[in-house]
Amino acid sequence: QLQLVESGGGLVQPGGSLRLSCAVSGLSLDYYRIGWFRQAPGKEREGISCLSSRGSSSNYADSVKGRFTISRDNAKNTVYLQMNSLKPEDTAVYYCAADRDLIGLCVLSVTAYRSWGQGTQVTVSA
Repeated sequence: QLQLVESGGGLVQPGGSLRLSCAVSGLSLDYYRIGWFRQAPGKEREGISCLSSRGSSSNYADSVKGRFTISRDNAKNTVYLQMNSLKPEDTAVYYCAADRDLIGLCVLSVTAYRSWGQGTQVTVSA
C-alpha cells in the first residue's frame, strides 16, 4: 500500500531554514514523481517543487526558486525539501504527493498527483 509521511515542519523565524522529509513506502522512487505542495489558510493548494522518477528532472515555483531545494535518498526512500531564507508568506501546511511517472518529467499541478501525505505545518514568524 502506497503511503507518504511528511515530517520536519515547525516554527521558524524569518530568514531561517527547515528541512522537510517525505518518507514513502509501497512504491519505488525510480518509477514515481514526487511533488511538494503547500496550502495557506484561505488559499488554494499550490505546487512548489517536484522531482521526476530517477531524479532526472526537477521543477520549482517562482516563489521558492533559489531558496528551496528538492532532493532524494533512494536508500531511505525519502524525498527532502530544504527550505532556506524562509519568509512569513511561506507559512502553510506542506504536503508531499506521488504519482506514476511514465515520461521522466514532473509537473506542479495538483491534479497530476493521486497519492498524498497528511501534511506538516510550517510557520514562519518572529
